[in-house]
Amino acid sequence: MIPYFGIRVVDAATGRGVPLVELRTTSDLRFITDSAGWVAFHEPGLMDSKVWFGIKSHGYDYPKDGFGYQGIVLTPKVGATTTIKLPRKNLAERLYRVTGEGIYRDSLLLGKPIPAGIAQLNGRVMGQDSVLVALYKNKLYWFWGDTARPEYPLGQFGTSGATSNPKDNPDEAIRLRYFTDEKTGFSRPMFPKPKGPGPVWITGLAVVESGEKLVCFYSRMKDLGTCVERGLAVFNDAKTCFEPVAQFDPTKPEPLAGHPFLHEGWLYGTYDGGAPLPCVRVRPTLAALKNLKNFEQVVEPKLNLKDALTGAPVQNHGGSVFWNAYRQRWVMIVLQKFGKTSNVGEVWYAEAKAPTGPWERAVQIVTHDKMDFYNVTQHPYFDRGRFVYFEGTYVNTFSGNPDPTPRYNYNQILYRLDLEEKRLRV
Repeated sequence: MIPYFGIRVVDAATGRGVPLVELRTTSDLRFITDSAGWVAFHEPGLMDSKVWFGIKSHGYDYPKDGFGYQGIVLTPKVGATTTIKLPRKNLAERLYRVTGEGIYRDSLLLGKPIPAGIAQLNGRVMGQDSVLVALYKNKLYWFWGDTARPEYPLGQFGTSGATSNPKDNPDEAIRLRYFTDEKTGFSRPMFPKPKGPGPVWITGLAVVESGEKLVCFYSRMKDLGTCVERGLAVFNDAKTCFEPVAQFDPTKPEPLAGHPFLHEGWLYGTYDGGAPLPCVRVRPTLAALKNLKNFEQVVEPKLNLKDALTGAPVQNHGGSVFWNAYRQRWVMIVLQKFGKTSNVGEVWYAEAKAPTGPWERAVQIVTHDKMDFYNVTQHPYFDRGRFVYFEGTYVNTFSGNPDPTPRYNYNQILYRLDLEEKRLRV
């Protein structure tokens, strides 16, 4: 017999398991649901008797009792299971954690099925920062910044990488295949021979030369705010790493950043804090990308986001813009700076007829209470009819919250938004 009591938390509207739900006892024992919504519970002093579990989760709201407490009384029994239906306030639905250790830990402890091909310590990655993705030569190429490992608090800072099959069903799982070190099995740097010390971060990941080249702009950093080397790099398919091909002034921003897209023969991207607005463009060739004179500022972009319900301004702080075939509109998924519940944890949705806007009315689709969810991006290659998918980095770094969430902290979480959601049509 499985020596645990299984508690599953599901979305009250969809019946799907909800990740990142906290269950807390009156003695402050804290349990966090895995990506299938399961908690494997076994506390010797609390079995076979009534136990109060407080319930809390970002963007979900369990009903309060007469004293204002949100929770439920359960009687844990070995081998038994129970289900809690959790009402959702967020317009978008949290699907699962993409990176890190123990994504389906509790499901495995309970003997429950999990998606095939999901390792519990994939690439020996404990956590990683800020994703960039591109569809290149029939594979999705994924890249992240600083990456944590299990052996020591300091991890790998030379950009991490992986591939996945674009035919993976995003409702089920993203099966990452990391580029790893042969000796350690840990995610290896995508910039293996930097000119000097310091983290190497990338932006502006794009496919150019009619699909033949994967490129990015990179920065080698002295600290969070000081760049000492900046340039353009091309992915070497044989060596499976990036190689610099052009250098730029490190004291000036990247000539093109964010999550670029191709449109009418141009590669559009953001520039110097303008994300996610596509305010710069360049021809999608290596020759053009190497010369700063070829980058054009787009003069007509208009970004003046306001809450569609209240008219209050929404201060943008990164995101992405991509064409959506279902809506026949350009869709912006944008992070808010200095939101009501968090500094950089509230996500908004907006539409426009052109990539440059005007972008005016926005609807909040995700919130995180006193936690960060930064560097949000859509995954347009996952678009499935009425559904769009996006992810961001969940972490407490800039939130003012000193309490990181076990396993989830400093990792990527995927959300799904139903474009037929009535509240989007405000």
